[in-house]
Amino acid sequence: MSCRNAEQLARALPAGRRTRQRGAVLHVLLDCPDFVSAQQLHALTTADGIGVGLTTVYRTLRELEARGRVDVVRDDVGERLYRIRPFGRHRHYLVCRACGRSRPVEADAVEAWVDLIGEAAGFDAVEHTVELTGICATCRTDAPAVADDGEPL
Repeated sequence: MSCRNAEQLARALPAGRRTRQRGAVLHVLLDCPDFVSAQQLHALTTADGIGVGLTTVYRTLRELEARGRVDVVRDDVGERLYRIRPFGRHRHYLVCRACGRSRPVEADAVEAWVDLIGEAAGFDAVEHTVELTGICATCRTDAPAVADDGEPL
């Protein structure tokens, strides 16, 4: 991603919190094509030779989430995974349970349903989380064949 995108994203952080370390976290996060955990993001940042504490990574992600700048899903053990949200767009993703690859999906029907439920219940500003998981085509072809009882063929 471009430096311009990182600068725009950095403006989502409070002015007093725009440090070199947080900027480094943003740059690395922008380069991640799929969802990433805070620990993975920390490892990628430090692998780039930048001294950033894990606490800084968590705080940066929390700020970005509070401002709607990242999408968040949970993996199969409940760990939160993060991905930059395109400007001004809430998105839903289909995430591979085997490799973690993610793909945005159109979910206009979900958004309409959420609006309908909120309206019927007399609620405004309804937020929601919809998590879709499956096995991607690559992992499906790499997986060994199994019988109906789960035993390998």
